[in-house]
Amino acid sequence: MFHQIKSYAKFLWNSKNEYSVHSPFVFDLLTKCFYDRKNFDDYGKLSAFRKSLSEDKSTIEVTDFGAGSKVFKSNTRRIADIAKNAGISPTRAMLLYRISKYFKPENTLEIGTSVGLATAALSIGNPSGKIITFEGCPQTASTARKQFEKYNLDNIEGRVGEFSELLTSFDFGRSTFDLIYFDGNHQKEATLKYFDLLLSTATNDSVWIFDDIHWSAGMEEAWETIKQNPKVTVTIDTFQWGFVFFRKEQPKEHFVIRV
Repeated sequence: MFHQIKSYAKFLWNSKNEYSVHSPFVFDLLTKCFYDRKNFDDYGKLSAFRKSLSEDKSTIEVTDFGAGSKVFKSNTRRIADIAKNAGISPTRAMLLYRISKYFKPENTLEIGTSVGLATAALSIGNPSGKIITFEGCPQTASTARKQFEKYNLDNIEGRVGEFSELLTSFDFGRSTFDLIYFDGNHQKEATLKYFDLLLSTATNDSVWIFDDIHWSAGMEEAWETIKQNPKVTVTIDTFQWGFVFFRKEQPKEHFVIRV
């Protein structure tokens, strides 16, 4: 906790808003997406999706996996508690909805479904796009799938298993992703491994979002490594999320932005 408080204080000291941004691409992203204050009708669907989970008092056996699909933790939890403590916040879900709506990704990959709150935001934001979402726990994935069916989110394909194994099952020579949301393993080694595995799928217009980049010293080190990769041009640090772009027409530049 002390690490996060210290990191947040540093973030506030260095962060800017749209008025200090000279990149037209980033300025448009901030003003037309990040800071868009319109009350979209779809927010009601996001709220209903969340409420359905937050009122579910039933329990499931939650299983977490370590490297090589080795189970390292299993416990019984209420679905309502998972939605409250492990799911994306309402504000972040609305931002993710706007991001999906703004970029309109044809193919999206999410690493870490949980009970589907972030997945729903991605789906509702761009119902014409296809989403593949990975989850390690079969029971959690099943809960999310039932929610997707209940709200007719039929552009989502869920896959269950250890993330590295699921990633290596892709034919990377034929796969590209317009948007990737990394929210499945907040460890330095895993984050960099997923980054390296997926790098060949990035296109000039891809946007990657890394969750909890200041969660620990290790995650901050991973974020710094990602920023320095020669294929990465523009990055945006919003404290909780790190955005990565591969636009060759952009000069390499890093932004620290309050949202």
